[in-house]
Amino acid sequence: MSGIDYSKLHSLTARKLISALRKDEFALERKSGSHSQYLHRDGRRVTVSFHHPGDTFRSKILKAMIEKQAKWVEEDLKRLKLLR
Repeated sequence: MSGIDYSKLHSLTARKLISALRKDEFALERKSGSHSQYLHRDGRRVTVSFHHPGDTFRSKILKAMIEKQAKWVEEDLKRLKLLR
């Protein structure tokens, strides 16, 4: 179990997620259409797919980006001000 309550993240926009990635030192590596890939110097890679900066993500997509790709835990989300 991840311990992250995704119901608190249901309104996370692409703009906020990208801002958090940049705060955590991810850099835009490439962009192709609606897909943007962010790379961290330690090798973690996050693909963010959106059409408008105000788009929100389904829980399943958020879980993949947050836990599997960025490898963030609840403390990281609090530090990045995505959770209170």
